[in-house]
Amino acid sequence: MKINIKLGFAIVFALTLNNTMAQQNTIARQELLKENIKQNISNIETQIITMKAGQVAPKHLHPCPVIGYIESGEVLFQIEGEEKKVLKAGQAFYEPKNKNIVHFDNHSKDSDLVFIAFYLKECDEENIKFSK
Repeated sequence: MKINIKLGFAIVFALTLNNTMAQQNTIARQELLKENIKQNISNIETQIITMKAGQVAPKHLHPCPVIGYIESGEVLFQIEGEEKKVLKAGQAFYEPKNKNIVHFDNHSKDSDLVFIAFYLKECDEENIKFSK
């Protein structure tokens, strides 16, 4: 009988330990953005970009799709023909290929905006073209 009790405790302990280890090794995932990009991608260029407080980007477009992530600060963002929106730290954005970006402005008068941009290139496209 003592052997069965010890075996029972060992099994319970092993299951508890296994469950605890599984919980500690859980990876949390949060979807930030899902876009269908109809383009072959041969290379990706990644940049960390900082805009000073209150800085306004000129109207521009990208010859390649751009995916980005706001690391800190807030940006006033608008693609031509769409509504303006304010994106905050922790949010992602998508700038489609060859569509005018009317606003990509630091929304804060006090803090820098820091974001990461991923340029999804098919060939050797430029990263940005400023509109006239």
